[in-house]
Amino acid sequence: MSNPQIAHYGSWKSPITSDAIVAGSIGLGQIFWENQTLYWLEMRPQEGGRNVLVARSHQGEIQDIVPPPFNVRTRVCEYGGGAFTLSNGTVYFSNFSDSRLYHQPQGEEPQPLTPEANMRYADLIVDTSRGRLISVREDHTSAGEPVTSLVSINLTDGADIRVLVAGEDFYATPRLSRDGQYLCWLSWNHPNMPWDGTELWIAQINPDGLVGDTHQVAGGVNESIFQPQWSLDGTLYFVSDRSGWWNLYRSHPTTGTIEPICEMSAEFGLPQWVFGMSTYGFASSDRLICTYTQSGIWHLGSINLTTRILEEIKTPYTSFSSLQVNGDRIAFIGGSPTEPTAIAQYHLNTGELQIIRKSTTLTVDRAYLSQPQPVEFPTENGLTAYGIFYPPNNQDYIAPDGELPPLLVKSHGGPTASASSSLSLGIQYWTSRGFAVLDVNYGGSSGYGREYRQRLENCWGIVDVDDCANGAKYLGEQGWVDRNRLAIAGGSAGGYTTLCALTYRDVFKAGASYYGVSDLEALAKETHKFESRYLDKLIGPYPEAKQIYIDRSPIHACDRISCPVIFFQGLEDKIVPPNQAEAMVNALKQKGIPVAYLPFEEEQHGFRRSENIKRALDGEFYFYSRIFGFEPAEKLEPVPIDNF
Repeated sequence: MSNPQIAHYGSWKSPITSDAIVAGSIGLGQIFWENQTLYWLEMRPQEGGRNVLVARSHQGEIQDIVPPPFNVRTRVCEYGGGAFTLSNGTVYFSNFSDSRLYHQPQGEEPQPLTPEANMRYADLIVDTSRGRLISVREDHTSAGEPVTSLVSINLTDGADIRVLVAGEDFYATPRLSRDGQYLCWLSWNHPNMPWDGTELWIAQINPDGLVGDTHQVAGGVNESIFQPQWSLDGTLYFVSDRSGWWNLYRSHPTTGTIEPICEMSAEFGLPQWVFGMSTYGFASSDRLICTYTQSGIWHLGSINLTTRILEEIKTPYTSFSSLQVNGDRIAFIGGSPTEPTAIAQYHLNTGELQIIRKSTTLTVDRAYLSQPQPVEFPTENGLTAYGIFYPPNNQDYIAPDGELPPLLVKSHGGPTASASSSLSLGIQYWTSRGFAVLDVNYGGSSGYGREYRQRLENCWGIVDVDDCANGAKYLGEQGWVDRNRLAIAGGSAGGYTTLCALTYRDVFKAGASYYGVSDLEALAKETHKFESRYLDKLIGPYPEAKQIYIDRSPIHACDRISCPVIFFQGLEDKIVPPNQAEAMVNALKQKGIPVAYLPFEEEQHGFRRSENIKRALDGEFYFYSRIFGFEPAEKLEPVPIDNF
């Protein structure tokens, strides 16, 4: 548009609507090569959040493999991942509704493999020579915490299940050597999370299929191991943060000596929130393909395993996940600031890059997109924190002279996750309407080394909150945003950071909590096994540190909240139960603070249904429009706001 209209920030009309976002959007997940066929998972909001296994043949034909109503998803550790594998065209997968394993030969219907029982399975691999699956199993048949182990499952008789390894609190990443003679795996125990400390074990498999004597290769309570994998020549590779950064190492099969592959201030690993994560693979016996991140930007690289020299492979992407290597072809989920996340295939020999599947069919003119700008800002104790700043941008509009935009600070979940610079239509929804957005990589975020992750030890609810508040104040001091219209929003752990910022700091004027923690004590008592001791390091051991739990729980300090808040909550959430949000809502109602609450039936931790994703996005925008006093360009379904 040659003559943009003058309109207040927040009142700009945008082509990036909630309808457009959810109509053609899918979530892209686990990638897998089987010979020349590429498989991946699609989470489809239009199908109630069903996870569908999809395949692309060598000739380029794409088809759904697992039919409805099957949902290829597992709830091991609640977050799942690693829900399927293949062997000789047969798919083996976990079905979400009953948690049973199914097998589906090519061209046939799925049939149950494991019997009906309160068991969950994840991180599946096929032991072809012995006719079995090896899997992480979570046993929920007894009272108390579920019991996790590594098991084998007979492919002929799925009721023939044998425990291979047990005794630790958690297991992950069982992997067979290429000759099938050795099994490696990761384990860890409470109160550690996998990014705190894990152990890498190896064992020879006995003639009866059980494991023999085990040997610890690496790891410990203060060393995090990620993605053990056997190379083509039988060497065991893995990622370790023993240097302070998640770097690549290998263990020599004869001597057991551990050798670094590429030492640098970069992260080749990730916080293992789900099973089946992958950042590297082998193209040949002397070439490893990897992804790594520096200063919040991901790169694709190739390492010569003889010289150990890393060379970057140039692509347009700034984020990578689920890297899988198949000879001279690699596949990954990639994202960039201007193109939607997609599954891409890259030919190592020719350099050809091919888009296989995009996460959305929505095409947006770049003139409506805000370009991410990395920012560093001072925070407490003379330290520096990081974030990604998105200024408002819409080619059709400019704001009146002298007006500054409202700012939405986003606090990511985890809290060990990280903000990404890849295109987020959820962020562009805001910036194209006249909001500025700051996506904060507060202390505790991954991607900046172990020391940065450890800033949150005993300081959750302090360091993260200070960094979000200081980021907002920094942008205000630079004159980039309106200091009187600062909002903060986050989900899960980010929801806790949001509620703490609104409770214990006087910076923000409004906020939105998506299934956020308000009562740390209740979380410690009620949450699932995987995170049941997570707070030991973030807050302190419970009940010894009970008073700290109370002091840092927003539910016990509602009298300090003086600004409006909106809550979004799944009613089937087992990670942060609905009573946490409802207690906050009731307290704010009684205090007379403007508050809104949108609960969603049939939603768990994170929203998967298109109608709920749309309602939450528009509902948050509507809420701010009433609080900050601007008129949206489109008619939105109102949100009831108590005390307003």
